[in-house]
Amino acid sequence: MSIAAKAFKTVLIAALAAFSAMPAAALDLTNVAFVRVVSGNTSIPVGHAEFCKARPAECQANADPLLAVTLDEDRWNQLLDINAHVNGTVVPVSDSDLYGVEEFWTYPNGYGDCEDFVLAKRRALIEAGWPASTLLMAVVREANGDGHAVLLVRTDRGDLVLDNQDGLVRIWNETPYQFVKRQDQAHAGRWVDMIDDRAITVAATASH
Repeated sequence: MSIAAKAFKTVLIAALAAFSAMPAAALDLTNVAFVRVVSGNTSIPVGHAEFCKARPAECQANADPLLAVTLDEDRWNQLLDINAHVNGTVVPVSDSDLYGVEEFWTYPNGYGDCEDFVLAKRRALIEAGWPASTLLMAVVREANGDGHAVLLVRTDRGDLVLDNQDGLVRIWNETPYQFVKRQDQAHAGRWVDMIDDRAITVAATASH
């Protein structure tokens, strides 16, 4: 194992230890570890709307939606493995370069935009037994104003972010993004606005 790999493993072990040290109290969605949302649905991103037209079975209501999954060591390791696998096997390419259009959300074919990374991770986690209602595609803004997509995983320890631009799995408020909207936990084809009032300087929104 290389020095870099050993250092990365040390960071992951420390992160897991921090999660394990947190008290397993009743779920409190007002805690800062969870992104607050506005009641009622908001507009669905154009790329996801087109994805749902092509794959309506993947954009249905979630039966008995679970608010958050219990994050134990096995699930933590699954998050790390799937995040690392997708990030390491998909080559990032913009939709305009790959498909000749500004936005096209689909599963990666070895190449993909940020949304494609998210779709691949979400599908892999669902196949591994994770409840779909806890795996939420989210639209964020980078510090330079560019749009970006990440997978928001709702656990009893908080909302964790799987990101193709960062190899580590982090709590949402430890990322450099402004959180805009995410999928509704009750319905995979609906979206809700997120409330992110942290003091982050973000430029005018631009296309990712």
